[in-house]
Amino acid sequence: MNNESICSARHINHVCIAVSDIDETLEFYENLFGVSRSGEVETIEDQGVKAALVRVGASQLEFIQPTDNENGVAKFIDRRGEGVHHICFEVDNLSSKLKELDDAGVQMIDKEPRDGLSGTIGFIHPKATRGVLIELVDQKTARR
Repeated sequence: MNNESICSARHINHVCIAVSDIDETLEFYENLFGVSRSGEVETIEDQGVKAALVRVGASQLEFIQPTDNENGVAKFIDRRGEGVHHICFEVDNLSSKLKELDDAGVQMIDKEPRDGLSGTIGFIHPKATRGVLIELVDQKTARR
């Protein structure tokens, strides 16, 4: 681990997959891989998605389905098809990490923490991370 880094990742909390039909996808993964949901499918209004977490060993998969055809996840699926949407890293003290990243000139989607399915979260813009959307979750609030 680099002690000089701005934002040390402690753990991969989840990899998120954007899907068109969350119920069908969950059934598929349950039947194919024998995984089970960590909870019920939840609607996250401010993100415009239905979402569910599935435990896989020490990590998780998150599935998201857009709730309307005009939001960012729907556009992502239209452009790229169903597939990996983002990676979520657990970090210590999310609020200070978001500020440090912003102060360092990293292009942020969220400059302040907000509630998400996996805990208190914030996103780094994919333009700042070589095309990969990165979600950060505060380790103290992370759902596992």
